[in-house]
Amino acid sequence: MTKILVIEARFYDGISDALLEGALSALQQPGVEITKVTVPGALEVPHVISYAEDGKAGFGGYVALGCVIRGETTHYDYVCQESARALMDLAVNHQLAIGNGIITVENEDQAWARAKQDKKDKGGFAANAVLKMIKIRDELKG
Repeated sequence: MTKILVIEARFYDGISDALLEGALSALQQPGVEITKVTVPGALEVPHVISYAEDGKAGFGGYVALGCVIRGETTHYDYVCQESARALMDLAVNHQLAIGNGIITVENEDQAWARAKQDKKDKGGFAANAVLKMIKIRDELKG
């Protein structure tokens, strides 16, 4: 049994629903157990992965979901950069399988085009990525 933790940032509820729908659909496979945690925004997602690892929860991988839409200030740049950097640091430094489904876009239309399952399905893409990374990690570790 492979335990997967899905962490969803709920800053944009409708878009978050679409990302989550895609991820859960992709994870509906034999031998996959899904746990879901909700956080306020993209910057909080890496915290949950760190908590789960420190708590030895035994997750085989993580799916990070969220949406950051550019606004009128530089806050967008910091949220995009820091959430991606924290996820990459966790993955590399702790050999974690993480599917990054935090979409970063200019506007709501772009977000919907990336979130919906019948479009780019970035939630499903992140879920499939984590399953592939788990397989690769397990094969290389022998």
